[in-house]
Amino acid sequence: MFTGIITHLGKLTKKEGSVLTFNTDRNFCKKIKKGTSIAINGVCLTALNKPTGNYFSVEVMPETLDKTMLGQLTKDDSVNLELPLTPQTYLSGHIIQGHVDGTSKLLDFKIRDNSRLLKFSTLPALARYIVPKGAVALNGISLTVIETEKDCFTVGIIPHTWNNTMLKTIKPGDFVNIEVDILAKYLERLLK
Repeated sequence: MFTGIITHLGKLTKKEGSVLTFNTDRNFCKKIKKGTSIAINGVCLTALNKPTGNYFSVEVMPETLDKTMLGQLTKDDSVNLELPLTPQTYLSGHIIQGHVDGTSKLLDFKIRDNSRLLKFSTLPALARYIVPKGAVALNGISLTVIETEKDCFTVGIIPHTWNNTMLKTIKPGDFVNIEVDILAKYLERLLK
């Protein structure tokens, strides 16, 4: 389980079949052991082994490549990284499982005072879970929804999030991983 508070950025350095290798801060790598869960752009993946220096590797199955934007990554692309929640961690964002629901495309981007407003497409099957002032995870970042429409929604990005996540590299037409609030999905299931 994760919080959506991104602690580090990484870069894809190598793709060999189903194995992806990333470069990141040595202090982040020191916390990883073989089998550690790592959220990479919001996707919960498992470390293949103890990192060597600044590098760690994960293996991705075809289902993950089909349902997320990880298959679109190319060498040197930036990714958001987060290690799992511990009993000592503050739950500053919201509960994120790392089980991505699909992808959303950036439709529009505006600067408003000190924030950036990003409008994303909504998959029809996910639209009912995205509500104004509700939580959504985009590439693993815990964000608050500002407004919704039938086929899109808007989030606001504060300067800290902009400067410390891969969002600073995003442009209209790019895809991000989306995970809707798990509590909404459970509530819907229980009420049926």
